[in-house]
Amino acid sequence: MKTAIINGTVITPVRTINNGGLIIQDGKIADVFEGSFNGYADRVFDAEGNYISPGFIDLHSHGGGGHDFMDGTPESFIGAARAHLVHGTTSIVPTTLSCSDDELFTAFECFREAKKIIKKGPNLLGLHLEGPYFSPAQAGAQDPEHLKNPDIENFKKILDASEDILRVSVAVELEGALEVGDLLKKKGIVGSIGHSDAFYPDVLSAFEHGYTHITHLYSGMSSLRRVGPYRHLGVVESAYLIDEITVEIIADGKHLPPELLKLILRFKPHDKICLVTDSMRGAGLSDGEIVKLGSLDKGQDVILEDGVAMLMDRTAFAGSVCTADRCIRTMLKLAQIPIADAVRMMTINPAKVISAKTKGI
Repeated sequence: MKTAIINGTVITPVRTINNGGLIIQDGKIADVFEGSFNGYADRVFDAEGNYISPGFIDLHSHGGGGHDFMDGTPESFIGAARAHLVHGTTSIVPTTLSCSDDELFTAFECFREAKKIIKKGPNLLGLHLEGPYFSPAQAGAQDPEHLKNPDIENFKKILDASEDILRVSVAVELEGALEVGDLLKKKGIVGSIGHSDAFYPDVLSAFEHGYTHITHLYSGMSSLRRVGPYRHLGVVESAYLIDEITVEIIADGKHLPPELLKLILRFKPHDKICLVTDSMRGAGLSDGEIVKLGSLDKGQDVILEDGVAMLMDRTAFAGSVCTADRCIRTMLKLAQIPIADAVRMMTINPAKVISAKTKGI
């Protein structure tokens, strides 16, 4: 089946094509063109001057549409991925939370089953393990009962249980974290620094041991602080100093104010920035609904309010309910960057992070 989309503004990884279009052959982008289309296609869609871009890639999502990837069913993976698909996310990296090994292995099996079931629709690219090797001081919404230092033998057992792991977030100052990083690097899995209370020397050493990405910059991590008379850089400042390290930001307009978005864009190369939703099951649902944060059987009640999930007492955020299209709009409105830059931060940039060479283009 050959499909042509014509009369649009095409955003590619390298340029923007006005009055252009693209050819889709058997579900894959086969060609991009400028000007009018005079060839044959089984179907022709007129974009009517609107933007045409690659499908969005979300490197960090916990769920959506009322589903959480820790619910323990293949249907939760399928339902959440499809909920994000209608907002432009064609490829997603389902993300776990700190939990028991048994719960993690159940999620692995559910992911495998979901991939077998989905024939058309969203791409389940692989898994992101967010925890349990995190700092209690930067736990955020992670369950403190499951936080622990890395144990290399236990971690090998986890890796042996799934071939679908794409990335792992770790607090790199913890004992054993560098050994985990070496193993991740050897296996071609992205090591990411997250929920970490590290100082700059810890981050620099971690980068040398294979940690090349930062999980949700500014959220759940250390920043500049004073110890006695001396000031020490945290993970945030380290992300700016190490040009080669990539970062992701929750672009929901709530977790990071406009000033922080602009600061990140000023100091970090734009090709090293990815947009993520970090969404929970409330993504795509309406304000006022009360949903579970985490799995249905063990999660806590939170309320969706003002475009974000809040604890019931409204003292803190309880997660993002963002979708990819909202990430783009946030960057246009609040960060005031060109649409082509924003789209690249949710297409080609995340594709490079996970070495998905056929995605984002």
